Amino acid sequence: MLMTRLSVNLNKIALLRNSRGRDYPSVTGFAQRFIALGAGGITVHPRQDERHTRRSDVYALAEICRPREQVEFNIEGYPSQDFLDLVCEVKPDQCTLVPDTVDQITSDHGWDIENSSSILAPVLDRLRSAGIRSSLFVDPDPLQVEAASKIGTDRIELYTELYASSYRGKSHSAVLSAYCDAVQAARLANIGVNAGHDLNLENLSEFLAIGSILEVSIGHALIVECIEHGFRHVIASYLRICAQA
Repeated sequence: MLMTRLSVNLNKIALLRNSRGRDYPSVTGFAQRFIALGAGGITVHPRQDERHTRRSDVYALAEICRPREQVEFNIEGYPSQDFLDLVCEVKPDQCTLVPDTVDQITSDHGWDIENSSSILAPVLDRLRSAGIRSSLFVDPDPLQVEAASKIGTDRIELYTELYASSYRGKSHSAVLSAYCDAVQAARLANIGVNAGHDLNLENLSEFLAIGSILEVSIGHALIVECIEHGFRHVIASYLRICAQA
């Protein structure tokens, strides 16, 4: 059985670097550090204003990940022409399409796939032709999962903020059940399942118990936990949770 892949999102490292106007902390340096500690993937979400990850980071990270067969490079973003041109030039292992607006602080909802199919279908075709695995950012709704499978995505990424915000709350059981239903719908549709957003060391184990989660992309919480507890301890803890799922 394959272990759930831990992909570290480096946007917060890039944001911290950009606040001082020089290459410190180094995004590529931290990528190499996370990989050395056992992370199986690197994720970035380059936005148009380059407020954190820059285009130059994307090229540099691709060069770091490409020769390492055990490490996947995942690029997230809204499928604008510029974004797609960048992705198809770099050829990451995976491209995760998210329905963000230009001025959005962070991703906060999944695709309405039926009403976005005219945008998404040709993009998925282009990614497939370029040999890039596709993933669509979706809410935990079986109907959205089914719609995703019909337009030809390879995977979905479940938006997990609702799960994280309900954790240990009164509504949590019902919320978790919705994610279980979405994963089951993906199994029936024969598409892979990734997950991300506000997952952390406290709530990840229960989420992965759903089963069939191929990859988790974690950035904000992981970086904060590294500051609090140290990089080596935090990455080892995430990898242990992923291995035990």
